Amino acid sequence: MNSFRPDVTIIGGCGHVGFPLGLIFAQAGKKVALLDINQENIKKIQNGIPPFKEAGAQPCLKEVLKNKTLHCTTDPNVISASTFVICVTGTPLDEYLNPRIDAVLKILEQYFPYFKSNQILILRSTLFPSTSEKVSLYFRKKKLDVHVTYCPERIAEGYALEEFKSLPQIISGFTDYGIQNAQTLFSSVTNKFILLSPLEAELTKLFTNTYRYIHFSISNAFYQMASHHNLDFKKIYHAITHEYPRMASFPKPGFTAGPCLLKDTMQLSVFAPDQFPLGQAARLINEGMPLYIFDQIRSKMDISAMNVGILGMAFKGESDDSRDSLSYKLMKILKLHAKKVLCSDEYILNDFFLTKEELIERSDIIIVGTPHNAYGSLNLRDKVVYDIWGVLKYVQS
Repeated sequence: MNSFRPDVTIIGGCGHVGFPLGLIFAQAGKKVALLDINQENIKKIQNGIPPFKEAGAQPCLKEVLKNKTLHCTTDPNVISASTFVICVTGTPLDEYLNPRIDAVLKILEQYFPYFKSNQILILRSTLFPSTSEKVSLYFRKKKLDVHVTYCPERIAEGYALEEFKSLPQIISGFTDYGIQNAQTLFSSVTNKFILLSPLEAELTKLFTNTYRYIHFSISNAFYQMASHHNLDFKKIYHAITHEYPRMASFPKPGFTAGPCLLKDTMQLSVFAPDQFPLGQAARLINEGMPLYIFDQIRSKMDISAMNVGILGMAFKGESDDSRDSLSYKLMKILKLHAKKVLCSDEYILNDFFLTKEELIERSDIIIVGTPHNAYGSLNLRDKVVYDIWGVLKYVQS
């Protein structure tokens, strides 16, 4: 690393946001340093292995390693050598679902000795409104001329390489110099830009994810309503969406979770508590789905002597990301009541997980927790099955 002088350093560069972004810039010819403390992910990337499931990452990683435009490191001195520093730390929630707005500042405080004047800092992940302004004020108080910008990512996790070049990139910042240079950097991979103020950009990101979270909650509420009256929601869903363009975007019901949607909705609830009861209502519906499914099962049978299997533990289909997955919430509920709870996933490695074939063999009841494509062809006609997603084709009628 002593001879490698990066154009771009990504703080947290080996994670779900930083890694694909680093690949994209490195493939465009920029020298990129992925700064991280995750030794396991660093080792994988250095050996040409993507640390998680990301469409198209394998050949891209092989290419940039061969071209020597991507390096991983734990050495923060790469920050000093870079024109652009990208921080992918966002605003997480605490145990009370309140945003920890100091999280970004703590990271920057840790790496502050390595920043220098006239660098462009690009904040990339979701931020509580006005956080980017606090970051800009932080550097001004420190009397360091760092140009703070906020350029949020809006890609679907696992498909960054596919979506990045097609989606408009939002650019915002506190100085013309920072805005112009951030746009120049992103112009190496896209020519579509939307210029906003930092607060507008922060709300754009939050509104986008919150809209999706509420959208899913509507379908989940309708599913609960229909199931309460012993109706097959799959038939109703088909009637709603089939050849009816005004409902083409209506999502299927299912576990709505992951590292972004709930978090961003709760941030808006804190930002505008008196104007946003809709966000809290969506949370109660979506987070309540595991308990609702359990109550549906318990109302029909005694599971105390039964093995219950959960097919799919990732937070969404075709993903290996288990963060905030509601399948784990369901698992914890079931463990209090069932004889045994069995779990399986197509992409998550866990010593305690079974293969889907083993789970089917040993389970009395099967619940589809994640709609992985591999489950669509399973024949479960001789099993008691709860498939809220409607992914299975061969089940009891």
